[in-house]
Amino acid sequence: MDQHTPPRNSIRRSFMQGTPLTRLLYINVGAYLIFLLLQLLSWLTGIDDAGQLLLQYLGVPSDLTRLARAPWTPLTYMFAHTGFFHLLFNMLWLYLFGAIFQQQLSGRGLTAVYLFGGLAGAGAYILLYNQLPAFEILRPTSAVIGASGAVMAIVFAVCTTFPKHTVQIPFIGRTRLIYLALFTLVVNLISIPQGNSGGHIAHLGGALFGCIFSLATRRKQLDPGQPRRKKHTVKKVSEMTDREYNIRRRKKDDRINEILDKISRSGYN
Repeated sequence: MDQHTPPRNSIRRSFMQGTPLTRLLYINVGAYLIFLLLQLLSWLTGIDDAGQLLLQYLGVPSDLTRLARAPWTPLTYMFAHTGFFHLLFNMLWLYLFGAIFQQQLSGRGLTAVYLFGGLAGAGAYILLYNQLPAFEILRPTSAVIGASGAVMAIVFAVCTTFPKHTVQIPFIGRTRLIYLALFTLVVNLISIPQGNSGGHIAHLGGALFGCIFSLATRRKQLDPGQPRRKKHTVKKVSEMTDREYNIRRRKKDDRINEILDKISRSGYN
């Protein structure tokens, strides 16, 4: 970095010129720093706890009446964190798997998968909390916050697209991505009754979207980063009309004559 460039300008340039992954990391970290500032102000002034305010205004509620009063929360919840380690682990997963996604799949598609994966996580959470009797008591006061559902969409998109790719895991060794995905899936399933049920359900909703994205991309039905190319088909001679055949023959003869002229002028080289 140029030593005469102010850090603020350097960060701004990095955000504006950076990759989609860089921007997602900056937005999440920036939102957390704002939360810390609000927490400090709430402690100094003695008003309501900042964490509760964050849940109230940015966390997505399962209660439909509360959701109707805060319709922006299915989008805002995926950029907000109230704990340092919650943010740290989400950003580590996002950085590691986002880099693979960006390099192997699509840079612009990364943001789409993050956003739609987060929305899928919120949708799964709201749906199950309003349909299953186990969550009836929790529904009026429950809310979910954090990027985990959106990050899981990216993780599972990568793991199901490149299932045989291996990564180094501390104390375990090299492991295929498909095994990592299955392990994460099982852990989230069995953890639903243990606490943070809404968070685990949001993880599973995001993971499901990631798998759907991977399957659709492999079948060339969906690619947010690149427009689909039209297939160029060449007719067989037997399928051509006389006019089409004559045009093709004329173009071929013209091309041969052009090559012969070049050879006569410049030699074979």
